[in-house]
Amino acid sequence: MLGTDFPTGSPFWIDLGSPDTGAAVSFYSAVFGWEFESAGPEAGGYGFFRKDGATVAGLGPLTEAGARPAWITYFRTADIEATVREVGAAGGRVRCGPQPVGEGRMAQCTDPQGAHFAVLESAAGLERVSDNDALVWDELYVADPHAAVRFYEALFGWRSEEMKDPDMSYEVLSYRSEDDRQDTSFGGATALQDPRQAACWVPYFAVMDVNAAVAAARSTGGRVLLPATDVPDGGRVAWLADPAGAVFAVLKPNPHQA
Repeated sequence: MLGTDFPTGSPFWIDLGSPDTGAAVSFYSAVFGWEFESAGPEAGGYGFFRKDGATVAGLGPLTEAGARPAWITYFRTADIEATVREVGAAGGRVRCGPQPVGEGRMAQCTDPQGAHFAVLESAAGLERVSDNDALVWDELYVADPHAAVRFYEALFGWRSEEMKDPDMSYEVLSYRSEDDRQDTSFGGATALQDPRQAACWVPYFAVMDVNAAVAAARSTGGRVLLPATDVPDGGRVAWLADPAGAVFAVLKPNPHQA
């Protein structure tokens, strides 16, 4: 599962681009109990969501022309110049960067099937993961999951394992670590259910009570895209959209799968 040792290729940071950061703070505070701290006047409105004093995500205003409100996952790289070259060579696109951010450098990218992601070369990442009200899982939805997995495997050295399910194709993704005996799975890749849907990464945040999170989202202007549902061996899950339309999921993991 996700941890804060952050080997190369692991989810390292996540942030939300929103057209109304004030409304986003109110919404996510209600759903997760997050507090917001500005990164300072020089940061252009960017800041940090914190839970119990630990950083769980970032938040900033949309700055890219034509960008939709969305959560973006940043994967760690030890050499951002080499990584962005590999993105292009493998059929992806670098939309922005590399450019300085904090004490590191980042680049915004798009994979060959249109899913946005980012890469970050830095010493500092999320301070809390795989815990209540923090990132616990990340899923990729694309037209061709197998091709997508090959792209990311070439880029980050991930491993994948296809789950045997007659109703769907699902590949569990794991990053490599020095200790291959530990569970390093962090997400999955599966096919879009609706061909009109855009390819995307969907972050899952762990919660104590999925029903309570759904109710809080509804009461503060969010939408329920998938009602609270029990997933065999996975836990209880719901898909939500914040008032601006950014999609995310909440999950109470099965304790036997944690």
